[in-house]
Amino acid sequence: MTETTPNLRELNKRRTREAISHAATRLFIDRGFERTTIAEVATAAGVAKMTVTNHFPRKEDLFLDLHEEIVARFARAVAERAPGESALAALRRACLAEIDRHDPALGFSGEAFARTITESPALTARLRELHEQSETALAAALAEAVHAIPGDFESRVAAGLLASVPRAVSAEVFRRTVAGEDHDAIAAAVRPSAVRAFDRLEGALGDFAVRPRD
Repeated sequence: MTETTPNLRELNKRRTREAISHAATRLFIDRGFERTTIAEVATAAGVAKMTVTNHFPRKEDLFLDLHEEIVARFARAVAERAPGESALAALRRACLAEIDRHDPALGFSGEAFARTITESPALTARLRELHEQSETALAAALAEAVHAIPGDFESRVAAGLLASVPRAVSAEVFRRTVAGEDHDAIAAAVRPSAVRAFDRLEGALGDFAVRPRD
């Protein structure tokens, strides 16, 4: 009983969070982000307003509910790089895999979802902030990988260069989604561009933060 209770509690929390996010997404798409209130989201989800804010302290994250994954994924790719693999190779592999599986963290979504973001200054600003936080997390992972002090200048520069590729890919995915292209067509269009962009970084960062083989 003591082992299953926490699991049940976590399951209920996850279900509540998903219900709130789904209700908010429907309202934001139908009515617009700025015109929808937290109270209206709570009513649609069948929960108290405080429950909404407990799960989502920021209104923008009701819609961008993958914010934690967006921030963490590239730092994780560096931390999990294989022996002999550079940070660039790990990031290339992670980004191309996201394209191939049409990952929502890279911007793959429905046209209505993408349009809601592009038409909302608040959501656009929040997405830009998440990209910046992702770059900061990547810089910290790179500094750790090369045994530099936190905030190391070279690691911050490398993070900016590396993060620029998936950020540009994400922007293109959003643009093409709003234009009505399907996921397969978008992936086919952006993948070669991503490969070329990573290739151009090879001379500068190909030997940076290579994980030792031993």
